Amino acid sequence: MKIWLDGGLRDAESARVSVFDHGLTVGDGVFETVKAVDGVTFALTRHLDRLTRSARGLGLPDPDHDEVRRACAAVVEADPVPLGRLRITYTGGHGPLGSDRGEHGPTLVVALGETTRRADSTAVVTVPWTRNERGALTGLKTTSYAENVVALARAHQQGATEALFANTVGRLCEGTGSNVFVVLDGEIHTPPLASGCLAGITRELTVEWTGAKETDLPLDVLERADEVFLTSTLRDVQAVHRVDDRELPGTPGPVTAKAMRIFAERAADDLDP
Repeated sequence: MKIWLDGGLRDAESARVSVFDHGLTVGDGVFETVKAVDGVTFALTRHLDRLTRSARGLGLPDPDHDEVRRACAAVVEADPVPLGRLRITYTGGHGPLGSDRGEHGPTLVVALGETTRRADSTAVVTVPWTRNERGALTGLKTTSYAENVVALARAHQQGATEALFANTVGRLCEGTGSNVFVVLDGEIHTPPLASGCLAGITRELTVEWTGAKETDLPLDVLERADEVFLTSTLRDVQAVHRVDDRELPGTPGPVTAKAMRIFAERAADDLDP
């Protein structure tokens, strides 16, 4: 396996980041996960734009898109797996053991891991913890992911693959690594960005391609929605057949099945929409 680290390809065994890197010591970093199919990336431009928005939100220098593109191309060319998770990580770089940043500049790492296609449907659980829709990191895809690690472990303990959060005012927000959509009376709805959810790339494309509405929703909408589905880079559009103890029969439902079909067709037509 080859990894891009600060300007060039390295063997995985020799690629090393300093133990003083701010991404490690204080979670001062941002990242993107890009789908790679047979060595070809999907929606890379949108991912790079969001990487820049997240970096600016943390006060990091803008990443060099040309360098990141070169890095992505080099990594997937070195190991063109059938389906891969291409991870772009961009941190505050070598710094002191505290919140102040150093002067060494950012660290850029691009790595590729092979993955498998997700099932057409899955189970999710709700968790008692909340997203802070007014936090300093709201809407940024940062490496500060411990909250998601804890919630996802809870989901796995209950036989699910995703955990869903409400925000501080009890509105439906997002999953640990996905956006959530519900179908009510034949219409698709998803929480607005003001809920505190991440502006997911697959979410954005699904809204554009299906006409889904951004709607402020209570968490208990999950108890009465006709259909529920998730979106993310590696899930694409994935139906939900169970929310907590509630089974949703006939999954995927007709609206979700249509959304899955539309996304697959549109994504196949344009690899960088």
